[in-house]
Amino acid sequence: MDSVDLSVLKALEAWQHEAHPVWLVTVVETFGSSPRPPGAMLVLRADGHAVGSVSGGCIEDDLVRRAQSGELLADRAEKVVYGVTAEEARRFGLPCGGTLRLVIEPAHGVKWAGELLERIREHRIVRRRLNLATLQVTLEDVGSRDIDIAYDGDMLATLHGPRWRLLIIGAGQTSAYLAQMAQALDFEVTVCDPREEMRATWNVSGARLIADMPDDAVLALDVDARTAIVALTHDPKLDDMALLEALKSRAFYIGALGSKANNAKRRERLAMFDLAPEEIARLHGPVGLSIGSRTPPEIAVAILAQLIQVRSGRQQKQAQDQTQQGTACAV
Repeated sequence: MDSVDLSVLKALEAWQHEAHPVWLVTVVETFGSSPRPPGAMLVLRADGHAVGSVSGGCIEDDLVRRAQSGELLADRAEKVVYGVTAEEARRFGLPCGGTLRLVIEPAHGVKWAGELLERIREHRIVRRRLNLATLQVTLEDVGSRDIDIAYDGDMLATLHGPRWRLLIIGAGQTSAYLAQMAQALDFEVTVCDPREEMRATWNVSGARLIADMPDDAVLALDVDARTAIVALTHDPKLDDMALLEALKSRAFYIGALGSKANNAKRRERLAMFDLAPEEIARLHGPVGLSIGSRTPPEIAVAILAQLIQVRSGRQQKQAQDQTQQGTACAV
């Protein structure tokens, strides 16, 4: 499955061969409560076909109407604001006080779309710069992600490519569901399993499968703060190898499958090595949110729910709220 941004770019590249004019719409600024963040994209064709989302509904309908009626400009970029007044917010279904600023650029016959997709397939992070006055687009490889979008009214810069990375240890059934779902959430997925018999049945497209030993896989990944590592083999020899390196890394999320009792034993084993107590405390085990999941797809949902919670910072906020509530009760 594709992330939303990748689906937009693929549709944009495919529509270059059609006769209909094409536009790329990008959310460049938001004010108040907005349904989609800066950087969200929509590709739109003159016959009303559209892929992606900039608001979740009514603004898309208005853009489609404008494309079909010939109102959109074909020779220069356009800056549009939706939701400035309370009446417009109600009309377009925006949350209370929400305002979106969009850039609509003609994108029919462009060559950069195919080149950008090729670089993304090579797992490169690419900055696309659009000069709004000339419609000139330049693509630049960057070493890591910094600011996802920059806009000053004259120039629009957006980052494309792997935003988040997920390393899964084990190529079993739960891993297959997790890999499929994670790709839809903008994760670049790598699956590590040194067991030949497990690799032989792996068939998830889009996920990179490697045969390295788990600790080597973690070290080779050059883990950063946008990386998650989840151990799912149920084999302590393999899972623990990965965790010994993962817990010392900058990964924002580290989890391991298993019951509370098994994970308690796992923490005892990890404490025998050169890991500090605060490093071991980073382990999410049992992995995932407690939602009563039992089947492989349910477990995958629970893991991804916790990944979303952690990367959005909500888990830390909830912990702080609970601490404050506990302090208030103690007083």
